[in-house]
Amino acid sequence: MDSRPLILVTNDDGIKAPGLRRLIEIMRKLGDVVAISSEQVMSGMAHAVTIQTPLMPRLLKDQEGYQEYVTNGTPTDNVKLGKHRLLDRTPDLVVSGINHGSNASINIIYSGTMAAVLEASIDGIPAIGFSLCDYMPDADFSHVEEWIIRITKKVLNEGLPKGVCLNVNIPRISDEPIKGIKVCRQAESRWVEEFEERKDPYGRTYYWLGGRFENGDKRSETDEKALAENYISVVPVQFDFTAHEQVGKMNFE
Repeated sequence: MDSRPLILVTNDDGIKAPGLRRLIEIMRKLGDVVAISSEQVMSGMAHAVTIQTPLMPRLLKDQEGYQEYVTNGTPTDNVKLGKHRLLDRTPDLVVSGINHGSNASINIIYSGTMAAVLEASIDGIPAIGFSLCDYMPDADFSHVEEWIIRITKKVLNEGLPKGVCLNVNIPRISDEPIKGIKVCRQAESRWVEEFEERKDPYGRTYYWLGGRFENGDKRSETDEKALAENYISVVPVQFDFTAHEQVGKMNFE
């Protein structure tokens, strides 16, 4: 498997997700692929790792240029397992997705899809997270291939700066063709949580998390604005959370 790029594919929607299947199909046109996905849906798990139970990967397929594993771990676990145990060499690229739903703006904080990408970036591996802004289980992925191939080829050919990975969000399919790709900043937005109170059959109170997305960022060149205008948004992301402009300004002496 050394003559073609080695691409590790993972996701947070589980092994059966149509988005994962579509991404595997696309990546196999570009290189040799090892897919490692979780048995359960891991959406919203962010950068969680499994430390209290053993990880038990199972090999589902072993073909020329393609292997597929399922695990009981998180997306971050899957990248770690791939690099340290399941792959015979460091992958040339890690891709995660295609997520069912947006990972633009603040969603990256909660996203298991993007946690896998950030984990790869920590290890110095170029990585891309792909999301489709359609939350439906039967989402239509028919329009994504040319864009995913374009972005992936560029990263395979040119790499990424140290510590930088990509958060790519694709508008859902519509009568209007996608206008192009915009490299953007992350919009300043948030989820306003609402906990609905309910009763179980025994009269015990429980709460179901819901809420609404609130985007108050009116600046140009944000991912939310690009998506609203039917562009694909690409946000360069780094795992360094330091507020660098504050270093040297704060003093606690």
